[in-house]
Amino acid sequence: MNLIKTEIPDLFIVEPKLFFDERGYFFESYSQTKFSDNNLIYNFIQDNQAKSQYGVIRGLHFQKGEYAQAKLVRVLSGRIKDVAVDLRPNSATFGKVFSIELNDENNLQLLIPRGFAHGYSVLSASAIIEYKCDNIYMPTADGGILFNDKDLSIDWQIPFERQIVSLKDKKNPTLAEFIALKN
Repeated sequence: MNLIKTEIPDLFIVEPKLFFDERGYFFESYSQTKFSDNNLIYNFIQDNQAKSQYGVIRGLHFQKGEYAQAKLVRVLSGRIKDVAVDLRPNSATFGKVFSIELNDENNLQLLIPRGFAHGYSVLSASAIIEYKCDNIYMPTADGGILFNDKDLSIDWQIPFERQIVSLKDKKNPTLAEFIALKN
């Protein structure tokens, strides 16, 4: 397993080492020891799974306060564009967007620390996404940033007429509105 630093501190790409033979392949998708050896201390307590069809955009979501969550995201089948936005108030990369394609061929994962908004778009006919969380989900701590905030300029790689977005996600504030609400 290789932990690859991104341009945003504490945000890592996790690249597994695959072992192939005539039966298929095997890889270690998570190792607490390997994370700890790299000073990545997480106590993942919950695994979540979602299935979505092409064009679905979920996000940008986060949990506030004591219910903030770190996530380790991977794709079991299909392809997604995975997006993380740094919302840590004292971060030099506050508001910076990072995106990567995760799919069932590259088997990459994205380790997203607490303090980030997260979202993804489904680029294949369907996709199954699994992610670990280091904190419980609390509906009253739900937060979000508008997925199509012009200031973030996220290219979800889905044509506008094919985008499938929940009403809840369409009502999220822009990053500027989020900042104004916090002050």
